[in-house]
Amino acid sequence: MKKLFYIVGIIAVASLMSCKKDDDENTWETYREWREANRTWFAQQETKLDKDGRLFYEKVAPVWSPDEYILMHWFNDRSETAGNLVPLLTSTVSTCYIGHLYNDVPVDSSYKQVDALFNARVSGLVEGWQIALMSMHVGDTVQIVIPYSLGYGSSATGSIPPYSALRFNMSLKDIPAYEVRP
Repeated sequence: MKKLFYIVGIIAVASLMSCKKDDDENTWETYREWREANRTWFAQQETKLDKDGRLFYEKVAPVWSPDEYILMHWFNDRSETAGNLVPLLTSTVSTCYIGHLYNDVPVDSSYKQVDALFNARVSGLVEGWQIALMSMHVGDTVQIVIPYSLGYGSSATGSIPPYSALRFNMSLKDIPAYEVRP
């Protein structure tokens, strides 16, 4: 009898895994044009120039995965915020932001909230935000571009389709819970 339950369990798990694989393949194929448009747009942002002919964005890679990166542009003079706190992965931050898809469709904004502040633990955010926040000082205002692999990946969330590159304008206002390294 135990063998029968074991076999039934294995079959059930295999069926679920097969469905998941089929769902992933269907999503991949269904969003092929969207995925390519997002990939092309991200590549264009990598070469975008400012009014002086310099690259608009800086590539910022995390130490834990140096081959992956986001694009960041600081709007403020970084020397003015250089002495301010930088959040750690375990910190809770207060930010203001507005996010867009590659085609400028807005997807989310802290300005919909009463006080316009979004508070979150850095470790609970998508990797692209983690990289950006841990590269910022309190008082910095930036624009970040996140490839889908460091955003929501192949999953849809809210009004964000799978395989979406994202652009955020954000300000790091405060670090209300700064965790000190031991």
